[in-house]
Amino acid sequence: MDLQYLREHPAQLPVFIKHQRIRETPVPGGSICVAQRLTLDDGGSIFAKSLADPPAGFFAAEAAGLRWLREAGAVPVPEIIAELPDMLALEWIDHGEATPSGAEELGRGLARLHRSGAEAFGAPWPGYIGSLPMPNEPSSLPWGQWFARFRIRPFLEASTGALEPADIAGVERVMAGVDSYGGDEPPARIHGDLWPGNVLWDRRGRGWLVDPAAHGGHRETDLALLGLWGGAPFYDRLLSAYREAWPLADGWERRVALHRLYLMLVHTALFGAQYRESVRSLLRAL
Repeated sequence: MDLQYLREHPAQLPVFIKHQRIRETPVPGGSICVAQRLTLDDGGSIFAKSLADPPAGFFAAEAAGLRWLREAGAVPVPEIIAELPDMLALEWIDHGEATPSGAEELGRGLARLHRSGAEAFGAPWPGYIGSLPMPNEPSSLPWGQWFARFRIRPFLEASTGALEPADIAGVERVMAGVDSYGGDEPPARIHGDLWPGNVLWDRRGRGWLVDPAAHGGHRETDLALLGLWGGAPFYDRLLSAYREAWPLADGWERRVALHRLYLMLVHTALFGAQYRESVRSLLRAL
């Protein structure tokens, strides 16, 4: 069992794990899936994430997104080694630390990725973010209307148990007035869940994109999410490099909270009221 064999026979991976032909080492950080480093007979490693009884198409959606991001050739994205109904195996990336030059390189790469575009808002495959279904039906709506209907409303409806009536009313007001924020652009090719934890920095200081909820969306979404929870390392330099490569439209600062509202509602839907105040903070900003 080596990497080449596994590429040619990916369905054999669970068999080799079951019969202890592969050494398994837990990897910390997964909140939904079980993450492991799998060491093969030749000493090479792969990264595997698995989930018992996953929703239909769960790993297929992530694999489709990884391939779509990777085919743009703009930013480092791990190669898919094996795609199975309950497991996804990717090339192993040795972890390192971010560097200022690596952050700037990622900023320029994200601009190239986003410029590669998408045929429509949404994607040709059913989407997931975390363990939640994400509506991906391709749409020709203007960005603001699409974002309210397909990125904010579904997760607001899934968050009703975590939010109070005033919170729900506040989100509904934002959706009703979404056109007032401006920023309509053609669909960009985006990661879609690009909070700082979904950038993996390698030993050369380069940033790799992992765990996508990829789709045709607004490029500002990726940049806004990268600034959450303290921001990606050297975020200011990353953003500056991005803007040099592809300037942002007027008013982008005002839309940051709008883009982040989408992910905070995903969190209230997944994890409950502990993220309620984060939603309220964004509503105050909006």
